[in-house]
Amino acid sequence: MPKTSTRGVPQLLKWIGNKQRFAEEIVQYMPEKIDTYFEPFLGSGAVLAALSNSKYNSLAPDTLYKKAIASDVLEPLINIFEYVKKDPDILVQYYFDHISDYENNKKDNYLKIRERFNTTRNPLDFALLSRTCYSGIIRFRKSDGYMSTPVGPHKPISPLEFEKRVKLWNQLVQDTVFIHSDFKQIMSMAGEGDLVYCDPPYTHSQSIIYGAQTFDINKLFSEIASCKRRGAKVMLSINGKRRSGNEDIGVQVPEGLFEREVYVNCGISMINRLQRTGQIMINEDVHDKLLLTW
Repeated sequence: MPKTSTRGVPQLLKWIGNKQRFAEEIVQYMPEKIDTYFEPFLGSGAVLAALSNSKYNSLAPDTLYKKAIASDVLEPLINIFEYVKKDPDILVQYYFDHISDYENNKKDNYLKIRERFNTTRNPLDFALLSRTCYSGIIRFRKSDGYMSTPVGPHKPISPLEFEKRVKLWNQLVQDTVFIHSDFKQIMSMAGEGDLVYCDPPYTHSQSIIYGAQTFDINKLFSEIASCKRRGAKVMLSINGKRRSGNEDIGVQVPEGLFEREVYVNCGISMINRLQRTGQIMINEDVHDKLLLTW
């Protein structure tokens, strides 16, 4: 069984807005027993990994959840996780082949990978892009779906480190079914005894992120209400407050939809850091709102 440090499961993909640093805190609010765990906005999969890690390291893992269903509208992303689950060696070898000499000509190498992905939509290239693009910002042009994110200045993790992470994640996702789908289809499957965790695009800052251009928070609220009527529990991470709690950036939530709300301190947001590079930021912490239907 996999073991991780107290800092949690390391990132597999570099991904803006991911919950890797706060995933264990989010998991602590989940029910002790879950029939099926649903995550319809998978992204980097950080919360799924934290929940799976809790299960594998538990003295009674069968009491946590029986299976997990993870989905996303971005098909190459889902296909990456399929490689992690079923063909990890192919993913590791592809990373090794293209990253070993990546730094010798970073910009040109990145552009080759990006152009190849935009032509073929190869998930193996998408995995490379997630580790090499600028700050993990996955951005597609609305007009033609072209991934336009520029090269990142950072050095990508080594093939050896990537292999270690893939092997760990391979163990963690064996009880997970990955589905390419929008949130409505997946959430309609949830019923009594199930838990749905939603981490959608944030309405105040993520319009540039893939899929966010067409995302409608009110449609999500409608699906959450349907889940609740069928007996499923739902958790929603959404924008709450910024400037260390002094500015409310939350959304208007339908009355009676949620029973509880808590705030998770996320530090300074990545988008804020990118927009204000070189500036000293004081009292700029962002607090996500975590809403629960029970």
